[in-house]
Amino acid sequence: MRINILTIFPDFFAGALGLGIPGRAAQKGLVSYRTVDLRDYTHDRHRTVDDEPYGGGAGMVMKPEPFFEAVDDLEPVGAIVLLDARGRVFRHEDAVRLSLQRDLTLLCGHYKDVDWRVAEGLATDVFSLGDFVLSGGEPAALCLVDAVVRLLPGALGDHDSAATDSFYDEPPLLAPPGYTRPPEYRGMEVPEVLRSGDHEAIARWRRQAAERLTREMRPDLWERGGAGDDRVG
Repeated sequence: MRINILTIFPDFFAGALGLGIPGRAAQKGLVSYRTVDLRDYTHDRHRTVDDEPYGGGAGMVMKPEPFFEAVDDLEPVGAIVLLDARGRVFRHEDAVRLSLQRDLTLLCGHYKDVDWRVAEGLATDVFSLGDFVLSGGEPAALCLVDAVVRLLPGALGDHDSAATDSFYDEPPLLAPPGYTRPPEYRGMEVPEVLRSGDHEAIARWRRQAAERLTREMRPDLWERGGAGDDRVG
């Protein structure tokens, strides 16, 4: 897989993409990263990537030309994603779909806005991380890269590690609580069933704990699963 990241801050990604799972996946040859400086696709001596908004108002708007011309050069064959607070919330199923692409191109906005023609005429997807605003698309792009790359075959040492993550099941559930040694710490004990060696009981406890956590922490996710299914009430 090739991941292209279009940004005015290419140095933002220099260290992060070499660490953890994204870094190990690149070392294994599973993915390659290319960061593209949008200022290289400007046509004035100041390398201007933004301008005042039509209709007035506060802030500056990123110009469409650098995005379109950079993508023209890259000639990507896969998804082109604009990170924008107005986008659809990025979910696990989106990460799965994108992980099957040969190319993934991420467009990072900055300043007040990105000319909407980038969303309408260039991007195949517009994603947000949630109902909040970041100062730029770069942190969101890193999150998306991590979510996608860890799903590539061979990126994780153990596929079961991903298969037991939150949102992996259908209907989607949060992951059950995890525990490790010591069995007791500051008066808090690891549930006895997890130390019992009874694998059926452990699996049943984890399923029930996942459903309980989902109901309590993410009722919206619980409702997404639909009523009348076979989940524990």
